[in-house]
Amino acid sequence: MSREKTLGVLGGGQLGRMFVQAAQRLGFDTLVLAPEAKVDGALSPAAQVSQHVVVADYADANALAALTQRCFAVTTEFENVPASVLAELAKPERKLAVTPQAGAVQIAQNRILEKQHFQFCGVPVAPYFVIESPQQLDCVQPDFYPAILKTARMGYDGKGQITVHNNAELHAAWDKLLRTSCVLEQRLALARECSVLLARQVDAAGAERLIHWPVQHNVHVDGILASTAVDALPALDDQRLVAAAQTIARDLNYVGVLCVEFFILDGGAWVVNEIAPRPHNSGHVTMDASSLSQFEAQVRVAAGLPLVQPRQQSSAVMLNVLGQAWAGGEPPPWGKIVALGSSTVGVHVHLYGKEEARAGRKMGHINITAATLADAWQTATLIQQLLH
Repeated sequence: MSREKTLGVLGGGQLGRMFVQAAQRLGFDTLVLAPEAKVDGALSPAAQVSQHVVVADYADANALAALTQRCFAVTTEFENVPASVLAELAKPERKLAVTPQAGAVQIAQNRILEKQHFQFCGVPVAPYFVIESPQQLDCVQPDFYPAILKTARMGYDGKGQITVHNNAELHAAWDKLLRTSCVLEQRLALARECSVLLARQVDAAGAERLIHWPVQHNVHVDGILASTAVDALPALDDQRLVAAAQTIARDLNYVGVLCVEFFILDGGAWVVNEIAPRPHNSGHVTMDASSLSQFEAQVRVAAGLPLVQPRQQSSAVMLNVLGQAWAGGEPPPWGKIVALGSSTVGVHVHLYGKEEARAGRKMGHINITAATLADAWQTATLIQQLLH
């Protein structure tokens, strides 16, 4: 393998799989490093399609040496890769381009640091308390409830989150979360949830390229993203969300693909929820509805290829396909689903190669593209019925 044409990726999941496929389309080889790249003889989604695979802990010295020797750049598909590993890989003597950078990932991995960064940027956040001691539990006033207690680290897809309605429930919830560092967010009345996906790179001279895709409108069910909709004709007020996301990225000096999630409140106000320092589930629509997918953008940043502002080619709806779609052990009726495509509506199925279908497990996604969002939703609704 040639070091000059090999990209390393930390993480073996479906985001890594789609990064690998995008890299290969641009002529690169890939090396996947992940402890779960092979489990019980089965390869993970990214390892199934990568030319090279290293099964090891992220901090394993031999594995990091292999990345250094065999790759010219390294990125990550998983936000909980230790920031210290990224810092180690970025040492000058390794001569590796590492994106995103360790400092930005460290902030994104900790909800306390994340909220402090948002406040530093001057963007609004939901009222919150930091919970790290029993004394801080008793500082919460009764009118703050209902609220959501969230672990400061390692929470995703609704994990590590408990809704509480009073101080007694807060004490019980913190015990259930093993008294780890948490944030307690006031539960706000939401009109909708949105996300802004962007990519940023900075060249050797310090010149910035910053691109973004249209605002994505998201629906979560039980803490897991169920659908994302993107209108080819974005609303004018979407620009305020894009501007806030750009401010967050610039103040982090972020390099890579970044997703910023927003809560839109009743009455039109908004707050920033969190950031993901990687491609994002809500950005999967870019694979079929945009001239540039989030994964190709990640490849371009990692490899030092120029970013260009993407052109939105259609309106689109993305549906997550979860394990419960395999009702009774039978797969979804793919023939009926793809048959819903037509000369005016595209139906694009993306499966992740996971063998075991479990409730809540992301097995794939389906993008539905059309000239109008109404047309895309009409077909998406029929697919939802077929997926149960």
